[in-house]
Amino acid sequence: MTEKMTLALIYGSARQGRFCDTVASWLIRELETSDVFSLTIIDPVRMKSARGDKSAGPAEWMERKVAEADAFIVITPEYNHGYPAALKEMIDAVYEPWHAKPVAFVSYGGASGGIRAVEQLRQVFGELHAVTLRDGISFAKAWSKFDAAGNLYKPEEMRAPLFLMIDRLTWWARTLKYARKATPYNEIAA
Repeated sequence: MTEKMTLALIYGSARQGRFCDTVASWLIRELETSDVFSLTIIDPVRMKSARGDKSAGPAEWMERKVAEADAFIVITPEYNHGYPAALKEMIDAVYEPWHAKPVAFVSYGGASGGIRAVEQLRQVFGELHAVTLRDGISFAKAWSKFDAAGNLYKPEEMRAPLFLMIDRLTWWARTLKYARKATPYNEIAA
């Protein structure tokens, strides 16, 4: 059996009462039995609390979390046709640890389902030399898709697209992990 890779779930919202927790809980339940990935959470609320950590500030905390991950899923809302400032602050806290790592998206929002936020994030991650997946999950009118306990009303409708995204994320994560070991990315243009 091969060693599990680390999949970091990046929470895009830091708002109190955020819907991100509902979407993330669904995603974690779907992925918790994975024999490919071990899950870790990168949460802007935790990054804020790292500001008071004397041993490691928020940038150091973020750098460690991103460096340890082999792949990412960004769970993002769309606020006013864009992605949240807390997410931008987390992404921009580090540079090199993002290089040559795959990023997938689970978005949510009103009528657009967060797609406009994802399209902007693709540009940001491209600048960081990360590889974004075309396949993703989008919840339009997300609040109507989940019950009060955070369960999807129709989970079977989302499993096929989710597992397709995860299969492709797995392929990219394995391929890029091997490539980074064979030739460190920062040595290519050195």
